[in-house]
Amino acid sequence: MHALTTHPKPGDFKQSVKNVLVDYLAAGIDPEISTLYIQSDVPQISELYLLFNMYAYVGELERCSSFKEKIRKHSDNVNAGLLTYPVLMAADIIIHKATKVPVGKDQEQHLEMARNFVNRFNHLYNVEYFPEPYAYNFGQELVKVPGLDGSGKMGKSEGEGNAIFLGEDPESIRKKVMRAVTDSGPTEPNQPKPEAISNLFTLMELVSTPETVGFYSDNYNACTIRYGDMKKQLAEDMIAFTAPIRERIKELNADDAYLKKVMAMGGEKARESASKTLKDVREIIGFMH
Repeated sequence: MHALTTHPKPGDFKQSVKNVLVDYLAAGIDPEISTLYIQSDVPQISELYLLFNMYAYVGELERCSSFKEKIRKHSDNVNAGLLTYPVLMAADIIIHKATKVPVGKDQEQHLEMARNFVNRFNHLYNVEYFPEPYAYNFGQELVKVPGLDGSGKMGKSEGEGNAIFLGEDPESIRKKVMRAVTDSGPTEPNQPKPEAISNLFTLMELVSTPETVGFYSDNYNACTIRYGDMKKQLAEDMIAFTAPIRERIKELNADDAYLKKVMAMGGEKARESASKTLKDVREIIGFMH
């Protein structure tokens, strides 16, 4: 439902949802352990979203950094769904009373807003029903995967050439990485890395061995680094890192029966959990039955 803010075509919309499901499964999420479901298969989320819009103020939604960025980039499509995006995100989380939310560093503000909404609800009705949700990354620092354009995060919304996809073919990965933004190189030993170069090293730390990272870091500090060589190495390491996921994506894309089974099983579990939460919320608010 979040994707509707961009008014996708129905065919593209279905394919995008399938792609995300396949990527999750290929990356190792086990539907027997984790509940994987399609958001629109759980109508209770929509109702909770409507109810929580009553506890979200226009001023705080307008101050949201992602909203300000979107209206700057897409001034011709500033719709109400875009403004209340954080409320729908909060509904996604609290419908199952989640406390640990696995997101990247760029989502910290949305989690803060979700905490504000639940605390407002709890305070207004003098209950301690919803726990506070927090961004979580297995006890380590939250991840921010940088893009290939020299600034910002990696993501499809930033442009196709800025992101590497899990199922992308090797030749495409090589072309994209070789086009990644660099500079003319360091002019003196041990100087700080500019953002674009720091981003390349961050990407390398995610997919390459410590020895490889150390080799190019030493070369940078000695002013002998060749960015072309570094990017070739980075591309090959990305290809190797994503290879098992890429193969699994091919298998899953050809197995629609299994994907339907996963969606049906996840939807049933999610609706059961969401129904209980919504029933409690309606009682707390004072809806008549």
